[in-house]
Amino acid sequence: MKIVVAIGGSILLQDYNSERFRQYSEILKDLSKEHELFVVVGGGKPAREYISVVRDLNAGEAQCDDIGIEVTRINAKLLLCALGDFAYQRVPHNFQEALEFSSTGKIIVMGGTEPAHSTDAVSAILAEYISADKLINLTSVDGMYTKDPNKYDDAELVNEITASDLLEFLNGKDMKAGTYEFFDTTAVQMIKRSNLETVIANGNTPQNLVKAINNENIGTRVINK
Repeated sequence: MKIVVAIGGSILLQDYNSERFRQYSEILKDLSKEHELFVVVGGGKPAREYISVVRDLNAGEAQCDDIGIEVTRINAKLLLCALGDFAYQRVPHNFQEALEFSSTGKIIVMGGTEPAHSTDAVSAILAEYISADKLINLTSVDGMYTKDPNKYDDAELVNEITASDLLEFLNGKDMKAGTYEFFDTTAVQMIKRSNLETVIANGNTPQNLVKAINNENIGTRVINK
């Protein structure tokens, strides 16, 4: 299959060490023997910290986004270091470059692209652009919950949801640069219009990526009806 994998920056850079990069690189290397892989890496805590400084300097949201994008590309380069010869050793700055680089047959790793597009959105747009078979979004929670599981003990995991219902759930959420929501509306709109098979799962366990690809019962599946 042709698969786009979105990995949150907070997943890869929890403690500023190489271990999570190594874990994911080994899994991605193994998966690349059977699948064509495109990986989109988020900015995580470093991006939010830089954005906070930029915002304190009274910069606009587009400038904040631009700084965040640079951090995602640094994270992408770190993953490229871990992947070595299994990956194409340049970070695409747009979707056309990602498609061109994929002609090498190697794993493609990228970060953000332009202001107002989170890496969630980038992964969904990329999946549509390259006609991917599946999008796997690896985040810091087990999937979509009825409410924030970090704040509410009675939050319940949603195993399956339509793209339309997910859009309604996200309606009105704060989408400033560097803010983290479960998923953003641009990403879901792309998933809906391209009828893209999507799984959202907890990336703190790297093996969940394999489970999601193998259609095991994990995380939240976004469907179209």
